[in-house]
Amino acid sequence: MASGEWRMEEEGERWQSSINSYRDLRVWQEAMSLAEICYALTARFPREEMFGQTSQIRRAASSIAANIAEGHGREGSATFMHFLRIAQGSLKELETHIILSERVGLVQGGAGSILQRCEILGKRLRTLIRTLERKRAGASP
Repeated sequence: MASGEWRMEEEGERWQSSINSYRDLRVWQEAMSLAEICYALTARFPREEMFGQTSQIRRAASSIAANIAEGHGREGSATFMHFLRIAQGSLKELETHIILSERVGLVQGGAGSILQRCEILGKRLRTLIRTLERKRAGASP
């Protein structure tokens, strides 16, 4: 399968062959935006959280986009799907750290929009994985 078959178009879930790089993937772009938001959020955390929640949130958030990129760069849909599933795990880890940060008072009011972005990205990752699974199953003899 050519790497150009992995781009999701808006809400219509259409696929295009305009992928030249992992940077063209909408899921990667959204993961990068989410990581930027998390970095801005944690910049307001107390200094004593530098090696606690700040580090955990930043690591989990950056891991999502990194795993999407790594999987795309490895070629082959099975390996790509494996890394997309790892990205899903990092996304759930991020959600957990955001919820905990809200519960302990590190985040006031900003968690809802981040969690909503996480939910949307999670759905897009699942859709991409399912599409790759279907294409892979259709390509089997």
